[in-house]
Amino acid sequence: MYALVDCNNFYASCERVFRPSLRGIPVVVLSNNDGACVARSDEAKNLGIKMGEPWFKVRHLAESHGLVALSANFALYGDISDRVMSLAAGLGVKTEIYSIDECFVTVDGIPGDLVARAHKIRARILQWVGIPCGIGIGPTKTLAKLANHVAKSAERKPGSYPVHLAQVCDLSGLTPPELESVMAATEINEVWGIGRQLTKQLNESGITTVLELVRLDPAMVRARWSVILERTVRELQGTSCIAFDDAPSPKQEIACTRSFGHPVTELRELNEAVTEFASRGAVKLRKQGSQAGQVMVFIRTSPFRKDTQYSRCITVPLRRPSADTAAIVGAALSGLRAIYKPGFKYAKAGVMLLDLQSDTVQQTELDFEEDAGPDRGRLMASLDELNHRYGRGTVLMASAGLAGDRRVWSMKQERRTPGYTTCWAEIPVARA
Repeated sequence: MYALVDCNNFYASCERVFRPSLRGIPVVVLSNNDGACVARSDEAKNLGIKMGEPWFKVRHLAESHGLVALSANFALYGDISDRVMSLAAGLGVKTEIYSIDECFVTVDGIPGDLVARAHKIRARILQWVGIPCGIGIGPTKTLAKLANHVAKSAERKPGSYPVHLAQVCDLSGLTPPELESVMAATEINEVWGIGRQLTKQLNESGITTVLELVRLDPAMVRARWSVILERTVRELQGTSCIAFDDAPSPKQEIACTRSFGHPVTELRELNEAVTEFASRGAVKLRKQGSQAGQVMVFIRTSPFRKDTQYSRCITVPLRRPSADTAAIVGAALSGLRAIYKPGFKYAKAGVMLLDLQSDTVQQTELDFEEDAGPDRGRLMASLDELNHRYGRGTVLMASAGLAGDRRVWSMKQERRTPGYTTCWAEIPVARA
């Protein structure tokens, strides 16, 4: 048995924790450089704002409907997510964090009323952290996802599903007629893994509801569509096909890319940006216990400009696999110097770490250089610890520059709220 704990409109809900005045008001959270809407409150959705819609297309709603737009505050969202996940883990035995705002929890063998327990966990998350969520329970991950959709819809749209399924929905506790009624009321595009194109294909075949989908023969589904859809059908029928993964496998590639807040023309400024991106990639690399064999760096101008465009990338092999920030930054900067061309206004750059392997296997060589040896590993561990304790950027490579958020290429975050829980200087102060 699985339970899926999924936060409601997570980014917007995080902002409302410290700004209760935003409750009941349409709120959108904007992407990097305040370009597009990446999160919407229910009120914003009701205004017809779509996910990913450019901000300039909906900014007029700020005056006509009181729409509030905020810059993404990912440090805050990550911290709030950790708090939610720690409480959600109390629901069952093992936890698999699926994304920043949702996690699967195994609830096999939990004594007592599982729905009542889920309601208590939900209430605790809301009271202790301030984040509303929905909880779906089912014998497979796909059914748990479906149950979560039912739990949220029953609360947001009264009449769409039975009222007793609001907030917490346990599909395994429904009678066969009740389960069929729920599936008949749910369109297939609400099923985990069924996207727009597959929905269109199924609709053309006369399959529009989950009940019609679950009644299909899995072997026929595999022959006509794919083994992936067959797995989905079997999961909807109650056969678990997606394994529980409480220790996700390491990434095969690590990328760190950003669009610039303002066009960049000078190599010095590009050096700062690429150093920053390579350093972040190295931290992620060490965190998952890997080393990189190659470093790819790219730069490009804006594709929306009418003047001559320029885009280049280059892959630089490392002499030996490494997770050392200095080695990775050095390779990235050498690649940047090779592809940089003056006279262009660059809009984006990025670094990708390739050919990843476990750091449990070391390629060694004679210690002819000052930067070789085990001390480098301890140095990187100390660097990570200092930046974790005192904030990212406390200790950095000199080529990253010292101007902080005032650097030309820094992202636009004109609407970002304070780091209420992640920055000492921005912690809210309550006065009598």
